[in-house]
Amino acid sequence: MHALPRGTGRLAALAAVAALLTTAPPAAAAAPDDGPVDAGVVVAKVDGLAEDFITGVDVSSVLSQEASGVVYRDADGVPTDLFEVLADSGVNYVRVRVWNDPYDAQGRGYGGGTVDVARAVEIGERATAHGLRVLVDFHYSDFWADPAKQHVPKAWEGLSVADKAVALQDWTAAALTEFRDAGVDVGMVQVGNETNNAVAGVSGWDGMAQLFSAGSSAVRAVLPDALVAVHLTNPETAGRYATAAAALDARGVDYDVFASSYYPYWHGSLSNLTSVLKQVADDYDKQVMVAETSWARTLDDGDGHPNVITADTTTHQYPISVQGQATAVRDVVAAVAAVGDAGIGVFYWEPAWTPVGPPSALDANKALWEAHGSGWASSYAGEYDPDDAGQYYGGSAWDNQALFADDGTALESLRVFSYVRTGATAPRAVSSVEQVRVTVTDGAPVVLPPTVQVTYNDGSVEAQAVTWDAAALAAVGGPGTYPVPGVTAAGVAATATVVVEAVNHVRNPGFEDADTSMWTLTGSGAQITATGDAAAGARALSFWDAAAFGFTLTQQVTGLEPGAYTLTATGQGGGTSAGDQLLLGAATAAGSTSAPFALTGWKAWSTPSVPVAVGADGVATVSVTATLSGGAWGTVDEVRLVRDAQQPTDPGTGPGTPGTDPGGPGTDPGTDPGTPGTGPGSTPSPGPGTTTPGTTPGATSGPTVTVSDRTLRPGDPVTVTASGLTVGEVEIGVASTYRALARAAVTDGSVTATVTLPTDLAPGVHHVQVRSLDGAVLAQVRIVVLGDGSLAATGADPVGAALLSTLLLVAGGALVLARRHRGRGTRAA
Repeated sequence: MHALPRGTGRLAALAAVAALLTTAPPAAAAAPDDGPVDAGVVVAKVDGLAEDFITGVDVSSVLSQEASGVVYRDADGVPTDLFEVLADSGVNYVRVRVWNDPYDAQGRGYGGGTVDVARAVEIGERATAHGLRVLVDFHYSDFWADPAKQHVPKAWEGLSVADKAVALQDWTAAALTEFRDAGVDVGMVQVGNETNNAVAGVSGWDGMAQLFSAGSSAVRAVLPDALVAVHLTNPETAGRYATAAAALDARGVDYDVFASSYYPYWHGSLSNLTSVLKQVADDYDKQVMVAETSWARTLDDGDGHPNVITADTTTHQYPISVQGQATAVRDVVAAVAAVGDAGIGVFYWEPAWTPVGPPSALDANKALWEAHGSGWASSYAGEYDPDDAGQYYGGSAWDNQALFADDGTALESLRVFSYVRTGATAPRAVSSVEQVRVTVTDGAPVVLPPTVQVTYNDGSVEAQAVTWDAAALAAVGGPGTYPVPGVTAAGVAATATVVVEAVNHVRNPGFEDADTSMWTLTGSGAQITATGDAAAGARALSFWDAAAFGFTLTQQVTGLEPGAYTLTATGQGGGTSAGDQLLLGAATAAGSTSAPFALTGWKAWSTPSVPVAVGADGVATVSVTATLSGGAWGTVDEVRLVRDAQQPTDPGTGPGTPGTDPGGPGTDPGTDPGTPGTGPGSTPSPGPGTTTPGTTPGATSGPTVTVSDRTLRPGDPVTVTASGLTVGEVEIGVASTYRALARAAVTDGSVTATVTLPTDLAPGVHHVQVRSLDGAVLAQVRIVVLGDGSLAATGADPVGAALLSTLLLVAGGALVLARRHRGRGTRAA
């Protein structure tokens, strides 16, 4: 390893003066051996961290971000060069991805930074100018490469493996020569990105080893002092890394560093990460590191494009906060350092991929993403990657995991790269509050817990009694999602999310019960089993075979009331060929219907919807049928047969417009946003607050409206977005007794406006309405308006809270709202 030219020593002249979690204070006046320092977050020092331990970041999107108008700022909010901010925060290495030819035939960029060699060199020059070393990450593809896809570069299509190896070596050598001649301080080169299954379109260890060796030879020839890294992901998969390291060794691949992605959401425990990396280091005398990691600071979306990590996809190892980010990164650093001298560093993935504009400026944001490549993918990438980028192109799916605020100001969590060497302390403060989520079947009582877990920045956790807002709880009606605010005895704000589901007539729909006798499975290549690829829970129908295969899974559902139903299921997978089919189907006395699953990548969730007409006999047979080629793989989960009159909707007076793909495509563990399964380009189903009055349940036509918040106070601002409009201008107002609040022009069938609720609006249930100018209600959404005595948005006076007449507290018990409808059953999620 080379001694690092910059590190935490340069921070000694700065002083720590602030303790805010949302914006980083100036660096503390301490040398690396001092500490802990006063800060805005609490970070336990990682003892024995080597001076040249890599504390790196991947900022490959920076040029496109800046071209789109993004301004980076230091902790004080002063516009500052990004690389200066990074260096001043303890970062000592910059990783930059490189694609071969990320342009269409007309020269329009694919997005994601559109990082070709020339742009990567420019990033490297700026990093070097600020004393940061550079890791060059060759994807050996024209766009995103990850476990789900390793598309061959356009220029190499049709080449044999041997010829591809020659082309790869020549191209790598030429690219690195440009870095060298520009004076970029390249300390490490990755020969492929997350190459679990393939690289440059070549699968199988024999062919992959040829390409790795070709890339390594080029590095040795052009930059003999640089380290060569091979990059895989999914350390949680038993035996994966040991098998890969053995395969590389058996084929004589020359490399120095075995690199892993590690995202806490998906990749197992930190102790396992240390164990599998240490095994490779010890058995094969390799250095090891984490090439990608991250954690979310908020669940809010910053640019109008869905994020990878949302309330539905996050996990709970750490608080969703700036403190949570700092702790998560610190723990990954400690896990790599625990390997010993062979553990050389950690890189945070895209901490500066901030919004180019707010969600309210979505149209302007889209224009910037297309023009400058600052989104995860532009529409122009569709020619190269039609199944993912071609359908789901758009903005940043990572802005809520950035280490910068939406306005580009460096957050306190960015300084974790310095604080791991010193430790850091901060005044005790709430870091996170347990996010209560209760799911019930329509008609069952809603039972909210009497306490919530409150986590503090010093790592302590308290179970605090909580009072839930009675008015919000009373607003829980039919199927839909309902937020219920509360306040703890210590004055800490809490929120419970109540999900009311329509009755599902499929038995054991998620395969979680060991008794699967209600299901009949015939054919080959499929089994009901425990899997990490379940859409929910721990089990699913899993399928794969090396040879062509087919199967049918069926369940006969009886005792149904005659009428219209909808059948859905959630699936994911890949490896398919032309003619392959995976169908969700239903058969009744009225006939058969079916719809295909889209198998576009790992955890790129597809949820087909099938209309079902049940006759007088009350019988329907639901099925999953596959005809697949060898190598196809995937899972199917959460089979639901719901009567149309009970389709889930968000709260409102009219039938809802349920989405066909809940949450959009899922997240591909360890991959770059935008790759299959990451969900950055998904078209989300209508979110909280969407209703479509006057439509058939489940229909997707007609105007829809959403609001930025459904739990409000008199005088609060709320952003209203309506789409599907066919008039040129609308009026936005609030009812029970209707009051107009604003008029707004409609553009391309959509309108977004921020209105302010009347200050004298009475507490209770109201509706925000979008009307035509002649007074016709086009769409409306239910909101809950809290009274002055309800909880505050932040901490509340615990004495005052105890006196609130509108709240109910069941000491030592639970708050129960009994609702008399059909159905029974409650589960906590």
